[in-house]
Amino acid sequence: MWRVFSQLAQFTDVALLLLRLMVGIVFITSGWNHVKDPEARSKDIEAGKGFTIFLGAAELAGGLGVILGVLAQLAAIGLILLMLGAIQKKVFVWRTGFWGKSGTNGWSYDTMLVVMNLVIVTTGGGNLSLMK
Repeated sequence: MWRVFSQLAQFTDVALLLLRLMVGIVFITSGWNHVKDPEARSKDIEAGKGFTIFLGAAELAGGLGVILGVLAQLAAIGLILLMLGAIQKKVFVWRTGFWGKSGTNGWSYDTMLVVMNLVIVTTGGGNLSLMK
């Protein structure tokens, strides 16, 4: 395959590490918000308090796994499942459009996170991890 910037291929592992860091930061901060105030958060997402705590713990664990590269592919699959659940709720329960009413509260963000995690699943997240 002909590539315009083939010399950049040497930075693939760094790019995948940066992708894993970004995905992990998003999920760790979201998960932390779920577990630090599950009462308020459960009202926001219209879910039970126990389920909200479970979601938060799953986001924290998945985010850490992706960042550290510890079972990164399994962590990414778990995060994809969480995002598919969020997309399902936004589309079929809340009837939110792709961009949402304000342009930032739809399911475009969730879809982007699904695709980012698919890259981690299919590449293993690169060679810069604790599991390599």
